[in-house]
Amino acid sequence: MMADTGSEDIAVIGNTDLTPAELENNIKNTMVEKGTTLLKKMEISVAEAEKRTGKNAVNMHETYTVYLIETRPVDAASEGGNPAPDTLWRRYSEFELLRNYLLVTYPYIVVPPLPEKRAEFVWHKLSADNMDPDFVERRRVGLENFLLRVASHPVLCSDKIFYTFLTEENGWKEAVFETGFQAKADSRLKALNATFRVKNADKRFADMKHYGDELQSVISQLLRVRARVADRLYGVYKVHGNYGRVFSEWSAIEREMGDGLQSAGHHMDAYAASVDDILEEEEHYADQLKEYLFYTEALRAVCRKHELTQYELETATQDLSYKKQQREELATGTIRTFSLKGMTSKLFGQETPEQREAKLKMLEGQIEEGEEAVKEKNAECEEFVKNAWVDIERFKDQKDQDLREALIGYAIMQISMCKKGIQVWNNAKECFNKM
Repeated sequence: MMADTGSEDIAVIGNTDLTPAELENNIKNTMVEKGTTLLKKMEISVAEAEKRTGKNAVNMHETYTVYLIETRPVDAASEGGNPAPDTLWRRYSEFELLRNYLLVTYPYIVVPPLPEKRAEFVWHKLSADNMDPDFVERRRVGLENFLLRVASHPVLCSDKIFYTFLTEENGWKEAVFETGFQAKADSRLKALNATFRVKNADKRFADMKHYGDELQSVISQLLRVRARVADRLYGVYKVHGNYGRVFSEWSAIEREMGDGLQSAGHHMDAYAASVDDILEEEEHYADQLKEYLFYTEALRAVCRKHELTQYELETATQDLSYKKQQREELATGTIRTFSLKGMTSKLFGQETPEQREAKLKMLEGQIEEGEEAVKEKNAECEEFVKNAWVDIERFKDQKDQDLREALIGYAIMQISMCKKGIQVWNNAKECFNKM
């Protein structure tokens, strides 16, 4: 089901951290015909979730959730057939492993996020239990969305490990670990050090990293406001149930007005009961916002990787400059800066010509290696910037479209909800008119 590689029009992007042999293998795994994604060749869904009990790594019983992935060739459906889909079960931790692999293997890509492991930004009537059926269902939808995002990405969709994740139930983890991706992962300390010590970072990436921080802050605030509004909305709707109860009790003591009051009470009861469906729809829009809340970390990860790549280039350049300075000092016999070597020369005398010649020869070799290292790091940095910025631009277009649609949908839902409230009171008014 891999993307067709027979066309001459091929886009190839590889991991900037791989050795030549690994890079060649990665290129074979990431050859994508332009305009073609796995999603155009395969139907993918996370059809259901199931709670199971088993023993964990320390031989203790635990309850966990597994998710059923279904795949089916698109060609089979288009030809009029309806074959049974291929199915396999995956735990959330396996989705995490897949994403970690993608983050390390494609550091220049804004990798789609997973849905939250535990509920955040919830209003008080909503359960934060990660085993709650409603939460598990929302996470199932989020995991399906993650797979669809990866399968429609122009580069990630053709990764061999991703394809194996979708199609091979056994042996998948072994295949992931055989890639050695964990050894290539950058440590947090290393990335933090680069952030503070890099001198000439690309301003576009610095601005994008700051934008990621700001977007995370704005979406977090928006989700908190929505949770407070949902709390109040729930209260307002449920209070209308009190109207229904009072009108029904009142109707029992009235003869002429009784039917009208009872009918109005029924409208109020129905209105109060409708809040659960409304707030369930609201959670759908909240999950869309949360996806981009988590996307901000993926965006910042690309920017941090650029800082690290740039810092390594600057370090290699600085080392080369120092070696050239040493060569010049040895050749001229002049010490330009204070050093332990200069003090040693003054105390114990100058080196013999043979010693100086041997050191010069060694330095020439180190300088040659350093120049090659700088050349490689410079090419790596340029390639990373080019590839990363292409994907950032793709992400920005996707983000603008998705958030625009989500906000419009949320506004339409609020308008519909207000119209329903107006309609309820219009119906109540008609009931009162008939009394």
